[in-house]
Amino acid sequence: MWLQYNKIINLKIATKKIDGLVIYPGETFSFWRSIGKPTKKKGYKKGMVLYYGNYKAGVGGGLCQLSNLIYWMTLHTPLIISERHRHSYDVFPDLNRTQPFGSGATCAYNYLDLRIYNPTKQPYQLKVYLSDDYLIGEWNTVSEPLYSYEVYEREHKITHEYWGGYIRHNLIFRKVFNKNKELIDDQYITENHGIMMYQPFLKEGKWLDIE
Repeated sequence: MWLQYNKIINLKIATKKIDGLVIYPGETFSFWRSIGKPTKKKGYKKGMVLYYGNYKAGVGGGLCQLSNLIYWMTLHTPLIISERHRHSYDVFPDLNRTQPFGSGATCAYNYLDLRIYNPTKQPYQLKVYLSDDYLIGEWNTVSEPLYSYEVYEREHKITHEYWGGYIRHNLIFRKVFNKNKELIDDQYITENHGIMMYQPFLKEGKWLDIE
């Protein structure tokens, strides 16, 4: 739990760096360029870092939760994701999952970045902050959005590989609606593939033995 408590400290420092940031038309937001390198000198603590299907303690650990949130919010706007990286491993089961598998964006300074381009004619302001219980964020702009979005997955499957383990796959799409709630587009976003670090759960309520 100490890693989780340190993650809260790290998120508080990082959110203060980017809360209120504005992306003007034609500009690109960079997660790491905006936050900078997380170091002890800046107050960052050792938090949880996912590493090749496991976890370890690392300075600034936990900031992926912030990049996950910004990515998910951006999928519900006309802003364009110009750089995003996914985890190669599916580390945790789906307990209380509310979003499709693979709908986040991992980050690692300074080579795995999240970059967002503003192709519109209006500025977008990023708001991110912590309450007592949650990390909260939103994108604000100067006029009412023309479209709304619904992000969902297709072709979700789990394959049993020749080496004995399992890989999880899906495709992420989003539906685009106009102001009249009419579907006007169905857009491909990305695909995900993750080596599962837990045993797939069966409908009968039993765990598969992969040994």
